[in-house]
Amino acid sequence: MKEVMRGKAWKFPDNVDTDQIIPAVYLVTGDPGELSKHVFEKFRPEFARKIEVGDIIVGGKNFGYGSSREHAVRALMGAGVSCVIAKSFARIFYRNSINLCFPPIECDMDVKEGDLLEVELAKGVIRNLANGRNYPFTPFSPFALSMMKKGGLMRYVEEVLSCTK
Repeated sequence: MKEVMRGKAWKFPDNVDTDQIIPAVYLVTGDPGELSKHVFEKFRPEFARKIEVGDIIVGGKNFGYGSSREHAVRALMGAGVSCVIAKSFARIFYRNSINLCFPPIECDMDVKEGDLLEVELAKGVIRNLANGRNYPFTPFSPFALSMMKKGGLMRYVEEVLSCTK
């Protein structure tokens, strides 16, 4: 996980659900590369073809509601999205994101599609390089940041368990 991310903004509305992120028909695999081919397939068909590694999704309220599937996060990661910034997240999507080392950042900000954004996780600041504005957000807890730096929940647990042997 990068502590500083830079990418182009992709704007999304309120209430983007996990079935919009990755339709249920593709849940036969957990492979991020395969899932990425179908990310937002019905909602924004051009997304999978035009996304560039490092780009950032900026959503509204309640991003990622619906199913508890990790596939939604895996599909975004496979597509090269560096993080999602939203006004609020469905709690299960938020937790799945942290568990998989994919930063879900809660922030209400003024952004246009295509604006270049820079995110500093440790400092809790987003810079819109297109309009020069800075947007603070509450940084992740030291525990969540540590877990993401280790590569997510599973790697964190493996490390902790190997230390107790």
